[in-house]
Amino acid sequence: MSTSEPDLSPDVAAATGLRTGWTTGTCASAAARAAVEWLVTGAAPDTVDVALPSGDRISFPTADVDPSTPYRVAVVKDAGDDPDCTDGAHVTAQVAWGDGDAVAGAGEAVEPVTLLGGDGVGTVTKPGLGLPVGGPAINPVPARMIREAIAEVTDRPVVCTISVPGGETMAEKTSNARLGIEGGISILGTTGIVKPFSTASYRASVVQQIDVAAAQRLDTVVLATGSRSDDWAQRTWPELPPVAFVEVGDFTGIALRRAAGDGIATVRFVGMAGKIAKLAAGVMMTHFHRSKVDTELLAAVAREVGANAAVVAAATETNTARHFAEVCLAEGAAAPLARLCALAADRCRAHAGEGLDVEVTMVDFAGTEAIADG
Repeated sequence: MSTSEPDLSPDVAAATGLRTGWTTGTCASAAARAAVEWLVTGAAPDTVDVALPSGDRISFPTADVDPSTPYRVAVVKDAGDDPDCTDGAHVTAQVAWGDGDAVAGAGEAVEPVTLLGGDGVGTVTKPGLGLPVGGPAINPVPARMIREAIAEVTDRPVVCTISVPGGETMAEKTSNARLGIEGGISILGTTGIVKPFSTASYRASVVQQIDVAAAQRLDTVVLATGSRSDDWAQRTWPELPPVAFVEVGDFTGIALRRAAGDGIATVRFVGMAGKIAKLAAGVMMTHFHRSKVDTELLAAVAREVGANAAVVAAATETNTARHFAEVCLAEGAAAPLARLCALAADRCRAHAGEGLDVEVTMVDFAGTEAIADG
């Protein structure tokens, strides 16, 4: 837990009353600095402060200091009020003096910090993440923060190993396996700060997953709006590798443009009635707070395909596409739902630009079966 929490994101605090937290990258840089201070001075500090990418500094208490395991220090991650699976993780650094001769040959510059991944930190096994295959899943900004924190204490070569006890279990709640990151979590962060319920971080994750799929030279990816539609998709297309399936949440538009830009040929979109109805209306950011279902569009679609009066009336009886879909199913009228899917596919293709083929499938609300496609 941090000993001080400057008002680094007043917009979040004012809007939600929720606390910001600290990324695994910030915690790793703090742990690394504390471990190096121990290496240099012979005593582990009780607290340590480090710089964020913004230049602000933050202090942390140290943890897990054990004289029998010298130069290993942890910082306990506080994710604030974000539902983060790494909240409470003991982000740990262990350091040793580096061997200049081993790091560089005669006449070559010595690398000041050799950064390694220990237990609970994932290993990169696929290209597309901007990290070396076979190396630790420590993203560029956290890596820079760690190196800069160490450089504040010493300019001698240092070997620093970052580990996260229990990280392999934590990683099961992330998309790491699909991205080809094995054996643990990623050390993440671009600002050093965790903003509660951050849409920016989710959007970045969606983009990253599509980039990894493209790096595997896949010509088809499947975009699902949530876990139930994703489960249905994986059961339906088992021939596709796990990396081809991306949960996009509300970021369909961003995902489509990234897929097109990465040269992917086909996107299969899987979702439920509400999201598909919004896509059919041309709404690519489908969060319920930001957009509403166009019930007049539902009615127009029902009339266009010659649906009966009950289906047409259902379009405007409530403001939910779910009610409309349930009445369509009860009346045995799949045509309006298929037409919605076709319209959504057209809108998605137009949004992504030429060259991307888009197929849209609507699944039921249990995520167990397809009820329309287009």
